[in-house]
Amino acid sequence: MYKRHLPPAHYSLKIQSFSLLSTSNADKYESGVFEAGGYNWRLSLYPNGDKDNNGLGYISLYLSIEETNKLPHGWEVDVNYKLFVYDKIRDTYLTIQDGDGAVRSFHDLKTQWGFSQFLSLETFKEASNGYLVGDSCIFGAEVFVIKSTGKWESLTMIKDPPNKTFTWKMQSFSKLDQSIYYSDAFTVGESRCYLVIKTFLPREKVYRECNLRVLDQLNDTHKERKNCHWVTGSENSWGFPDFMSLEDLHKPSKGFIYNDVLIVEVQFLVVSAVKVVGV
Repeated sequence: MYKRHLPPAHYSLKIQSFSLLSTSNADKYESGVFEAGGYNWRLSLYPNGDKDNNGLGYISLYLSIEETNKLPHGWEVDVNYKLFVYDKIRDTYLTIQDGDGAVRSFHDLKTQWGFSQFLSLETFKEASNGYLVGDSCIFGAEVFVIKSTGKWESLTMIKDPPNKTFTWKMQSFSKLDQSIYYSDAFTVGESRCYLVIKTFLPREKVYRECNLRVLDQLNDTHKERKNCHWVTGSENSWGFPDFMSLEDLHKPSKGFIYNDVLIVEVQFLVVSAVKVVGV
């Protein structure tokens, strides 16, 4: 139970001369039919309480699904709903939600949900509360139908995937004159990958935990850095813009470029595999 300024999204019911309604012979008032979520609904208001369901001394308010004869055999409609009463003094709506947002199922044996003790008559009629002003009041409803799309996703984390190490030997390194170079494609887990020198690309949602290396061809003292990264959306490349200095790269004693050959290697430690169904 809470208050909000936003009016009900789907239906409002204004009652003039509430006192005459409550002293009439009618135990309840049924609103007109309204549509929400592809189904038809109705509010049922008991001005003196639903006596058969322990509602004496309260306003009772229910939501009912209508025209069920048009629905297929074995129908069931899952709903998250809210019922309202308007506080005219503060311009707010007292909002009551079943079971703290619980989803309720409407079906052949249960076509109505709601509250036999929606609001006590004492609280409702107290002028300072603003619910009954000038003998008129406003109730309302929001009905959100829960429809399964059948879509789901499964994430698998793969440690030490097959073909986890890829080595890229760049011949005639001193003669390379492009700003970006891509390795041949290789497969890790279920993902198709490339090594990129200098820049990057977009797309996909995968996890990569790997070691990136530039191999020392003289001393086996390789330059290595570990990278852990989720690749999502437009950011589908990863690495280090400051992986190593050009001074170290070109220093002959370091052995990173030998006989004009640079060798870059990636070793995958953990990768993710995502399966999406129903898209």
